[in-house]
Amino acid sequence: MATRPQPLCDLTPARLVAVRGVFTDIDDTITAEGSLDPAAHRALDALWAAGMPVVAITGRPMGWSVPFAQTWPVAAIVAENGAVAMFRDGPALCTEYAQDEPTRMRNAGRLRAVSAMVLREVPGTTLAQDSAGRVTDIAIDHSEFAQLDAASIERAVAVMQREGMNATVSSIHINGWYGEHTKLSGARWMLQRLFGRELDGELDRWVYVGDSTNDQAMFGHFPLSVGVANLLRFADQLQTWPAYITDGERGTGFAEVAARLLDARLPP
Repeated sequence: MATRPQPLCDLTPARLVAVRGVFTDIDDTITAEGSLDPAAHRALDALWAAGMPVVAITGRPMGWSVPFAQTWPVAAIVAENGAVAMFRDGPALCTEYAQDEPTRMRNAGRLRAVSAMVLREVPGTTLAQDSAGRVTDIAIDHSEFAQLDAASIERAVAVMQREGMNATVSSIHINGWYGEHTKLSGARWMLQRLFGRELDGELDRWVYVGDSTNDQAMFGHFPLSVGVANLLRFADQLQTWPAYITDGERGTGFAEVAARLLDARLPP
């Protein structure tokens, strides 16, 4: 049986004093109803002011992420589950891909074909409304603007996997893609790209915050992993829990994490 998380209040300042930054999911971790939660926004501002970088890693598409990469106080947004990264270089927004252009072009037709299969084979499925902004994956809406039951979600995942895709389920979408990139590879990529450091050599210096089943690989990899309280709605589906869990949901929970990180930096 998977180990259930400890309350965040059990995470001592001594464990946090050497933390360099935060990786976080976006939907239902720092947002609510699709918008940045005010408590999370204040927390991001405070972390930015303290020189503690935040890298957001999401299943959302590149097109959706661009305006937020330009305006949110984050070091980068890694979209499409590790496939594409956006970060500011002075006033310019840089966009880089985990796959080269020939690979992306080759996969484009395969993505369209699998989308059609899912819509045909799983009654009630619809593409996510943000699909026009996607470059390297497909997304089926299960909880944002449409509702799918658990059996339909499983069937959609099965179709994607049958066609050789990686498939994950977030709090709102079912995502499928071709390639080896993941949220974890995206975190490694950005730490090297932005700061010239190797993530696996300093895992205990980074916190990961998430809210759903598609965060399990990150929960298992980071000793300082935290779930916001709304993660509990997936309790019967989780095989890997975070080390800690907040009292508050969504942005309020993220703000709890930020407050503990910043308090650990205060002189005794």
